[in-house]
Amino acid sequence: MRIGVNVPNFGPGTNPAVLRDWARTVEGLGFDLLMVSDHVVVTPDVAEQYPEPFYEPFTTLSWLAGVTERITLGTTVLIAPYRHPLLVARMAANLRALSGDRLVMGVGVGWARQEFEALGVPFSARGRLTDEVVTALREVGVPVWVGGQSDGALRRTVRLGDAWHPLRLTRSAWREGVDRLAAVAVAEDRPMPALAPRILLRLTDSVGADRRMGEGSIEDVVADLEALREDGVEAVVLDPFVGDPDETRHPEVAWQALATVRKEIR
Repeated sequence: MRIGVNVPNFGPGTNPAVLRDWARTVEGLGFDLLMVSDHVVVTPDVAEQYPEPFYEPFTTLSWLAGVTERITLGTTVLIAPYRHPLLVARMAANLRALSGDRLVMGVGVGWARQEFEALGVPFSARGRLTDEVVTALREVGVPVWVGGQSDGALRRTVRLGDAWHPLRLTRSAWREGVDRLAAVAVAEDRPMPALAPRILLRLTDSVGADRRMGEGSIEDVVADLEALREDGVEAVVLDPFVGDPDETRHPEVAWQALATVRKEIR
């Protein structure tokens, strides 16, 4: 099972030097994937969670490809409807070639209505547009992880994707999602896609009954990773961003948490 890290490419503490340090730290710790997220226009609904500066993912990954050597790069997730499918396919194919075949694209339909309006993209068409982007990416040979837990996302995963890429689930929600995905695969008479979840990484002594995977003591996190391994997961992405943009001013906190996890699972 490959283990990756979602690196914050946004927020008040983020700049090119910090992104470089993130990349070298994650690769140096021996993780397998480095992934970043996506927004194009930081509208008010986006800024509440992911304030500027927000470094565009294709540009950011091109920069990080030049300062890393072996780690796989990717998006978690690219908001597929924001760009023309042929443009996405061209940029992804170029980045794949320039990085030495070190690219995987996680994609999703998006949620920020104000950003859709700013880009002139119909919010109601985002599912169809995402299908077109995924199809274009598959045609140029780029692996695609499909995000989302909706019925439409599961069908898209089975019909078009390489892997299912749900975000920040509890263990019970994960199990329910896997069962639903398997049922869709049977109904569509298609193979079960690979599994590649993104889970929270939050080391804490205080968790509630609705604990999400990756949240709790180091023992909890290791147990979650072992459970995912037993479920046949191909890759898991650790997300150390808890939710406060001010965290980006202190990346060493996340680096220490990642080092702790890496020590336990080496």
